[in-house]
Amino acid sequence: MSETIYTFGLVINPFAGIGGAVALKGSDGAETRAEALARGAELRAQQRVTEALALVQSHAQQIRFVTAAGAMGADVLAALGFTYEVVYTAAAAQTEAEDTQAAVAAIVVAEPDLLIFAGGDGTARDVCAQLTVSQQPNLPVLGIPAGVKIHSGVYAITPIAAGKVLAQLLEGQLTTLRAADVMDIDEQAFRQGTVRARRYGEMQVPGELEYLQAVKIGGKESDELVLADIAADVIEGMDDDALYIMGSGSTVEFIMQELSLPNTLLGVDVIQNQTIVARDVIGSQLEGLVDEAVNAGRAVYLVVTLIGGQGHLFGRGNQQLTPAVLRAVGRERFIVVASKRKLQQLDGRPLRVDTGDRELDQALSGFIPVITGYHDRTFMAIAAI
Repeated sequence: MSETIYTFGLVINPFAGIGGAVALKGSDGAETRAEALARGAELRAQQRVTEALALVQSHAQQIRFVTAAGAMGADVLAALGFTYEVVYTAAAAQTEAEDTQAAVAAIVVAEPDLLIFAGGDGTARDVCAQLTVSQQPNLPVLGIPAGVKIHSGVYAITPIAAGKVLAQLLEGQLTTLRAADVMDIDEQAFRQGTVRARRYGEMQVPGELEYLQAVKIGGKESDELVLADIAADVIEGMDDDALYIMGSGSTVEFIMQELSLPNTLLGVDVIQNQTIVARDVIGSQLEGLVDEAVNAGRAVYLVVTLIGGQGHLFGRGNQQLTPAVLRAVGRERFIVVASKRKLQQLDGRPLRVDTGDRELDQALSGFIPVITGYHDRTFMAIAAI
C-alpha cells in the first residue's frame, strides 16, 4: 500500500525580521527594509524555515510542496531535498506584501492540506487577508516565527516547535485545530515607545492535543457530555436552507436527537431547516436530492462519523454515500464528528476511505478537521486504502 502524499503550501517573507537586529523595531515597508540592508542587516527567514523543515526530512516521501520561486520558498526546499512545484515568481528580488499575497493566492488554487508561512505579524496579516479574498478562511495554517513583531497566535513558539507540530501531523498523532488571532501593532507608534495592537482576523492553526471542553470528569471524557458538546457545535453552525446529509452512527444519531428528529441509526437521513426531508435514503435517491439542491443554488453538507477502532469514513456501512454524492458535496463541506477517545483508539492510524473509486479516494486524502467538542477541533489525516 502506497503512502498518502500530503500537499503543503510554503511562503517565506525573505525580509521578515530584517529590522530587528539593526534597531529598526520592525520590517514593514520598502524604505525600512532598504535602511536595514544599508545598516548591514542579514536575512534570517530562510534559516528559520530550514530549522523547522529539517525535522520532517524523514517524511519527505509523504509531502509535496507548492511554493514560490527563489527565496520565497523554492531555495529552502531544494536544499533540503523536498519535492516541490513553483506556482509564483516575484518580479523583484526585494519582495513586498503584494508578493506574499500573490503567492498565497496561487498556492490555494492547488488546494493544500496546510499552508506554512514564515514572517512576522505583517506577514500573518497578508496571509489572512489573502485567504479571505480567496474564500479560504478555514484553510489550516502554521506560522514559523521570523519577524521582529510576533503578537499573533498563528505562530509556533519557535521554528523547532513548528517542525515538531508538522512531524506530529505526519506521524498521525492527534492535533487540535483552533482559531488563533492575527494581531499587529502600529510600527510608527512602536518606534515612539507606544504599543498599539489591533486584531485583524483569525486563522485556523494546528496545535498540540489538549482536552478543553471535552474534559468534564476526573480528566476523562464523559461520553454523553462530549456528544452534547459536539451536537451543540454542529447545530450552532447549521446554515438556513442548506441541505444536510446525516450519516449513520451513534454520534450523528445524538445530533439528530438534539434536533428532536427521528434518526436511522444504520442508515442515512436528509434534513433542511432542522426538518426531515427524507429518511433512510438509497444512493440514487440521495444523488437526486443533492443534484436538486445544487441546481437550486443551495449548499449541501455531509455530517459523518467514523467506525470506531477502524477509522473508516466511507465505504463501510454507508455505501449510500456514493462517489457521485461525495463529489457533488465536496470535501470542504464534510462535517466529520467524533470524540477524542474514539480518535485515540486508532493509535495513530489515519482515517480511511474506500469509496470504490480510486481517483476519488486519492482526492479525499489529506488532513481534515474533526469536531471533537464545542468549538473544539482535532486535525486528522485521511488516507486511501
